[in-house]
Amino acid sequence: MDLNSYIFKSNDYGQTWTKIINGLDDPNGFARVVRADKKQKGLLYAGTETGLYISTDDGANWQKLQLGLPIVPINDLIIHDNDLVAATAGRGFWILDDLGAIQNMTSNKQSVQIFKPKDTYRLFGGSIDKFTPGLGQNPKQGVTFDYYLEKDPDSLELKLEVLDQGKVIRTYTNQKPKDFKSWPGGPSAPEILPSKKGFNRFTWDFQREALPAITQVFVFGGLNGSNVAPGDYTLKLTLEGESSETVVTILPNPNIKSTPQDFAEQQAMLATIESTIKDMHESVNKMRSAKSQLDYYAKHLKDNKDADSLLKIGKGLLKRITSWEENLIQPKQKTFQDVINFNNKLNAQLLFLKGSLDAADPKVTEGSKVRLQDLMKDWKVYQDERDAIINTEMKSYNEMYKALNIPALILKD
Repeated sequence: MDLNSYIFKSNDYGQTWTKIINGLDDPNGFARVVRADKKQKGLLYAGTETGLYISTDDGANWQKLQLGLPIVPINDLIIHDNDLVAATAGRGFWILDDLGAIQNMTSNKQSVQIFKPKDTYRLFGGSIDKFTPGLGQNPKQGVTFDYYLEKDPDSLELKLEVLDQGKVIRTYTNQKPKDFKSWPGGPSAPEILPSKKGFNRFTWDFQREALPAITQVFVFGGLNGSNVAPGDYTLKLTLEGESSETVVTILPNPNIKSTPQDFAEQQAMLATIESTIKDMHESVNKMRSAKSQLDYYAKHLKDNKDADSLLKIGKGLLKRITSWEENLIQPKQKTFQDVINFNNKLNAQLLFLKGSLDAADPKVTEGSKVRLQDLMKDWKVYQDERDAIINTEMKSYNEMYKALNIPALILKD
């Protein structure tokens, strides 16, 4: 019934021993196992009857590291793939993902400091429901990393940028968007970057920036950006002009036979599709803005005889824009069931192709290549129509409007 801890250290191959238990002061928390970190000299982990302890000074002092681990006896510890795995008595296995932040802790911390995470495999799936009784939570899909903030940013913006060869492909902040709105089949709420004082953890989900939405238009499959290929990417964290960077490495799934050329072809096609959808959706949004302005002037100038010719051009312009838009999007779809009732348009067909290409296996089929060629030919037709609308009818409308000297602000008598 001796419940004291007995941990000894020798620096001379067992000739002499020193007892190292300072900080292990739980009267019932006797030590069961001690492991040394594989990367950081002097970093030790101790599993006790009542939880987990660490020492950053080779055992001279110990401190509790409980986090989300329940108060439970730890029978054994092992470090695997830079994760700390604990075998407990009665509560199963627990894994502390990536010891990078603990391994890189120093007394001279920077005001903003991001820690290099372990290499991450390009695996899709992510965690299960953490609220399901009896089930553990798997690691999230993506690159999980830790960072340190010397102070609480409060209302200041903390920004994380993901860069691919110097180009920003994804941005996160700690600020909640003030004007964010969504609807069935609309954009997902952006993830908010944790920004509490001290250590924080976040996961970049491998994805590029989300595609722009069209207000109240249902999109089957979502607007998430495509997943990046294996390779090196830069994470840049910025607060009040102070920045910290690290390079993260994404490794290919070892269970999938693929080559860098496979990924290059997949990524090139995904980039083409995303660029096209972005151009398309932004064009529709601009045209809708133009339609609302045409409706406004049609309403307020209907009694102005001098504006009859202008209104006639505007009516034809509205009809032409509407016809153009209806070939690109399907505004009648409001839920996933409406996909059956109202046929998909060009944007949905491109999004469907994007979804089939953006898979774990990067090999692109010949059918996908042919399909993309066909869709791009269709888009070229509507691109030309958009440019014609802007450069001919809109131009004529603007010139006539200007000639009529109609005030920008119209008040009723």
